[in-house]
Amino acid sequence: MAKKRILMVLTSHDEMGVSGKPTGNWFDEVATPYYAFLKAGFDLTIASPKGGPAPIDPFTYEDPFRSDNTRRFLHDPSAGRALASTRRFKGIDVGDFDGAFFPGGYGQLWDLASDLSVVRAIEAWLQKGTPVAMVCHAPGILRDAKKPDGEPLVKGLNVTGFTDAEDEELDLARHLLFSLERALKLNGGNFKRSSRNWQPNVVEDGALITGQNPASAAPLADRLVARVAHELSLVTGQ
Repeated sequence: MAKKRILMVLTSHDEMGVSGKPTGNWFDEVATPYYAFLKAGFDLTIASPKGGPAPIDPFTYEDPFRSDNTRRFLHDPSAGRALASTRRFKGIDVGDFDGAFFPGGYGQLWDLASDLSVVRAIEAWLQKGTPVAMVCHAPGILRDAKKPDGEPLVKGLNVTGFTDAEDEELDLARHLLFSLERALKLNGGNFKRSSRNWQPNVVEDGALITGQNPASAAPLADRLVARVAHELSLVTGQ
């Protein structure tokens, strides 16, 4: 039986609008899922809109955002090569994958949220029942996604993502292209937040699995592993 295949989709964007602040992918939201998928024995492909090197938000190299997995990643030549040589998203057959994972970071609001090929892939995956996991700011990519009848994809779905309150706590809300929380609510999503900022929160509705913040990356990755492994057990009968 062939290995299950996971696609991790990163942002290529490294600057926060006109503010000039550097941004990119949130490091632990890349590193922790990366090792969870490898441990599960999955075949992992990493892609980005431009392909090639994917930026890490320099802010996330610092305490308190470093983790055992980010430190491991920094000293792992294979991981470094994977981050430096991501596949160009448009060159990938998205039908080849059994699940997709979107780490967060602020860059996602600038490129992935307006990338039609990415949005259409998410629509196709969810319509097919392929699990899609998105954490932190990545659910903002759902802003323009539609159901087959043309309604917003998140309408009536339970979803979460980085909250306005968490953006305000980092003093970054005023620099953002749009508010993820407001966009999902305006599109009819049932936005579910944790009782306190920065607490893990994973919300599952059908094939869509969303996580609120960096603390949610590990349980979100574990949930995607469980979903994909469950599908494998149905195929093999084990």
